[in-house]
Amino acid sequence: MIGNRIKELRTELNISQKELADKIGVSQKAVDYWEREVNEPKASYIVQLADYFCVSCDFLLGRSDDT
Repeated sequence: MIGNRIKELRTELNISQKELADKIGVSQKAVDYWEREVNEPKASYIVQLADYFCVSCDFLLGRSDDT
């Protein structure tokens, strides 16, 4: 679920995986793995992603449909 949400939000902003990675201090490969759900981001990155996208952590985690 989190991978789909990250990709959806990133696509809505029309930014690349590399641009997102640079904004939150990870590699492009990390973002790719998250989006493909090979790995999940650590809690600290979930918070950074939520802040960057102006959504709640619960939304990213699929616990809520409300941003």
